Amino acid sequence: MTYPTAPWNLKGYAILTLQLVDIEQASKFIPSELEIIPLLPGKTLGGIYISSYESGSLLEYNELIVVPGFVKYQEKIGAWISHIYVDNLDSVAGGREIWGLPKEMAEFSWNQDSVRVSQNNLELCNLNYKKGLFNFSTWWKQELSGGSFGGLDCELLYFENIFKTQAALLKGNLEIPQQSPFASLKLDKPVFTVNLQKLELIAGVPQVVGAKSPQLTYNR
Repeated sequence: MTYPTAPWNLKGYAILTLQLVDIEQASKFIPSELEIIPLLPGKTLGGIYISSYESGSLLEYNELIVVPGFVKYQEKIGAWISHIYVDNLDSVAGGREIWGLPKEMAEFSWNQDSVRVSQNNLELCNLNYKKGLFNFSTWWKQELSGGSFGGLDCELLYFENIFKTQAALLKGNLEIPQQSPFASLKLDKPVFTVNLQKLELIAGVPQVVGAKSPQLTYNR
């Protein structure tokens, strides 16, 4: 299977949700080698990111990313990605072999104001969104950057992502069925839902920053 080398340049749109997650619960999905960053006592920042990368992208595909929390390793800070789903086999292979991300195949169904993600007839999540009463939006592209960690085997990888996008706050309703693999994170009550339009994303070249257990350590 062939896939492009990093960095990947991707264009499209995305919906991002953000909310507080119990650190005790998040720790079950984060390697013990990483230090979970508290935003409030006992809480870290997590959420989901659902995107559609369209024409003009290095690869065209849909993606669901689940972040149980933000973490620190040495001087690096970023999101730990516990679950990630796409609908392109080249993206699966590249995500696993380049960035050490646990990509799996899934099905995506976008409608005018909703998106549903499922895997083998199992619903992973369903997000409905619309403009809220107090809607904030930017009409110019903002540039943001953020780090992420990956590591399917013993190597711990870190990479930078650069976003250029127009952002708008939405009113979101996120449903995560109990049978979903990440249901126990309780990400179904987002504090913020953000619409990322005219998105340009550069997924950067990863670097090895350390070592980790090949399996998650559940007892901290």
